Formats: sequence, structure tokens, C-alpha cells
Amino acid sequence: MLSDVDTADIASVVSAASSDLIELSHSIHGEPELAFAEFKSSAKLIELLTQRGFEVRTEVAGLPTAFEASFGSGDLVIGVCAEYDALPEIGHACGHNVIAAAAVGAGLALAEFADRHAITVRVIGTPAEESGGGKILMLDAGVFDDVAAALMVHPGPEDIVGVRSLALADLAIAFTGREAHASAAPEFGRNAADAVTVAQVGLGLLRQHLAPGQQLHGIVSDGGIAPNIVPGHAEMLYYLRARSTASLEQLRERAEACFAAGAMAAGCSFDIRTVAPTYTELTPDAELADAYRSEITAMGRTPLAPGLEGLRPLGSTDMGNVTNVLPGIHPVIGIDSGGAVTHQPGFAAASVNASADRAVLDGAQALARTVIRVLSEESSRERLAAGVAVRANARAGR
Repeated sequence: MLSDVDTADIASVVSAASSDLIELSHSIHGEPELAFAEFKSSAKLIELLTQRGFEVRTEVAGLPTAFEASFGSGDLVIGVCAEYDALPEIGHACGHNVIAAAAVGAGLALAEFADRHAITVRVIGTPAEESGGGKILMLDAGVFDDVAAALMVHPGPEDIVGVRSLALADLAIAFTGREAHASAAPEFGRNAADAVTVAQVGLGLLRQHLAPGQQLHGIVSDGGIAPNIVPGHAEMLYYLRARSTASLEQLRERAEACFAAGAMAAGCSFDIRTVAPTYTELTPDAELADAYRSEITAMGRTPLAPGLEGLRPLGSTDMGNVTNVLPGIHPVIGIDSGGAVTHQPGFAAASVNASADRAVLDGAQALARTVIRVLSEESSRERLAAGVAVRANARAGR
């Protein structure tokens, strides 16, 4: 159980750092950077953490904008994930500036408890959540091997604790035909854009037969270069989503049949390229989620009732892969978005309003309070430590 002293200590640290945290959020928001190119954003995070005594390791997992910032020397490592990539053209319409600043705030607050609870606090800078799967690449590189639990908060229109997400496959489908003069010699052409059209018709008809939770949506990224040239090349970018990786594989098999049908009908060849690693579904840790719900409620927020959480529309996140390897949570912290939802320009504007600034500070406190609440129970600490050992033994083949 979290003591009044612990609560006061966390609040004091976050309050003292509040101006720096809000300035950090606004600064990242003002200079949006795309996946794997978040050089200014990551540098801002690193600068503040270094100033506060964290030891920073840069370019982790071979990613130029990924980092680890650690404080303490305890045998139990607690990770707080920071995201800071933006969306093309609409900037921080997913509020990653709030995520990043809240992660730093939580790290600063937890640093006060490093000695008391024999922990190492690690703020993990994870690039390319929107496209690229930065956390997945970092998982594969061993960045999370010694992490006992990983936490983060994400802004949204309302507070949701037990957030779940959809598994996702990010695909590029290229069709290759043969160019010809569209008027003088169309019979010599093989129209790759027609292959796209037929494939999209198939995908559209497939939607009637999708299982609950399955989704597919995409764009035509290349449909030809001129009206008087039969397109010899065309490309689609498609996302496939499902409630589980098993369901995603079933959907992919059916979608690939539509791609093949388009190619066959137009006399083209086709190639499917996986753009990013597969995102798995979020699996929030029950104990961490329960602790977060208790703490965010005690702070005066009213999260969505557990029975309603499954009724909310879902997106996808590479944090899902993390939570399928080690205990973790990815709650949503509410901001006043004026009716806008994530990935809308209105949400980008809302991500630096007064409610978003409050979400930075509340999110930082809630994450820190969650960790200390859980670690106050010896059995919980033992569970987290045992999980690290089990994963280490599995990697060693024991």
C-alpha cells in the first residue's frame, strides 16, 4: 500500500519539475519529427534527464534516436517508456509529446525511491511507434531483457486503464505489369493500376466476412505516372488488424488471396513487403492495471469502468509486443480534446492545452505511484523479479 509520505514525495518531485516537464512537452510538440528521425526530440529528453543525474546510453539497439536513461543501482529494473515520434503533416496528433514528458516526470519521481526500494529506474526512449515498431526492434536487441516491468501513459479523450489494442500487419503490395501507349497500343500493356482496383474490390467484398475485431484499410501510394501511359507499376499500403495474432494470420491469408486475384486478373506479378514488424495485441498486467486504477482514482480522475473498456475502438501499438514479454501497462490519460480523437488535427492542437499539461503531471504521478504501490508488497516484488529470471533462463535454454 502506498503511504501518505510516499504520495507526498512523488507529488513534490513532480511539482518541482512541472515547469520543465510542460516546457519539454510543448517543445517536442513544436518541432514534430517522424519515425526514426526524432533527433531533436530525443536530445531534449536526454538533456533534461542528464541534468537530473540519470546516466544515459544513446543509440541503443542500433537506433540513432533510441536511448536508455538510468538512475540507481538496485537489482530490480523498472522501465518507463517514452514515445516522441509524430505523424506526417498533422504533427503530434497522437500526443506523443505528452507521453514523453510524463515518462520523464515519472522517472524523476521514481528516482527518489531508487535507494529506498533497491530499484534501478530506467526511462527508455522508444522511437517510431507510429510506423516502424521501435519497441519491437529494441525487444529483439535485448533492451528489455533485464526490465521487470514497463509502463507508459497515452493521452486520449477519456481515462481508460485496461487498454487493449489490435495486432497489426503493415504491408506494401507492389504490382508489376507492362507500360504501353494507353491510346495507340493499349493491347501491349499490362495495367498494374487495374490490379490494384481488382484487389481493392476483393478486399471490399471481404469486409462482409471479417471476424469480429478484424479490420483492413489502406491507400494507393502509386497509381501510375501519366494518363497516356498504361501503368507498369502500382502499389498499395495496407494495414491489417485483429484482436489476436492468430486472428491476424487468418486475415492476412485471405487478404493475400485478394492481392493475388488482382494480379491474376490484370496479368501482372505482385510482391508483398512487410514494412514494419508485426505489432501484437496489448496484454496489460492485471496487478499493475489494478494499482494504476486505484491511484488515478485517488488523484481525482474517473476512469472508464472495466466493463466498458472493451467497447471502445482500438488502435495498435508496439507496446503490445512489450506486454506479451514482460509485465506492463499502457493506460490512456484523458485530456479535453474538444471532441477530436487521435490522428485528427484537432487532437494535435489539444495536446498542448491546459488539460494536456495536467495530463503530463498527473500521468507522471500516477505511473510513479503505481510502481511504488506494487513494490510495497513483497510478494509483488518477488513476482516481478521471478519473471526476469524466468526469461533469462529461457534465453539461455534452461
